[in-house]
Amino acid sequence: MRQKVIFSGVIAISLLIYLQLFAAGPLVTMYKDPYCGCCTLWAKHLEANGFEVKIQEVQNMDQYKKTHGVPANIRSCHTAVVNGYTIEGHVPAEDIHRLLKEKPKAKGLGVPGMPTGSPGMEAGTTRQAYSVYLFDAEGKTSVFRQYSAR
Repeated sequence: MRQKVIFSGVIAISLLIYLQLFAAGPLVTMYKDPYCGCCTLWAKHLEANGFEVKIQEVQNMDQYKKTHGVPANIRSCHTAVVNGYTIEGHVPAEDIHRLLKEKPKAKGLGVPGMPTGSPGMEAGTTRQAYSVYLFDAEGKTSVFRQYSAR
């Protein structure tokens, strides 16, 4: 009986280790200014929604935005990359999950500016209306999803 309990414990621990090593969600590499707190809050939002986030603090964000093809009209405070897509600004995790599921022919998603109530920019229950834009390699944008004010 004791061997059965020990064996069950070993199996349970092995399963937990496997889940830790291999069941992590998609890896998001985020480039942010070292002094930006809202970017860190956005990363925590992604982690809470199944993503693994690797944060790289950089001095020249403009360089990363250009390198990853972010159109000037949708720039925000941080730039991220996940599965070949660029994510600019405070894009909600559910929209990134949708992007990865649908796999549109696009460069990525972006939320211009830093809208109140977007992930990482929470201010109580207040949320201003904002849009998440899909953008292509030429910088053309279209609305991917709209959020209303509350």
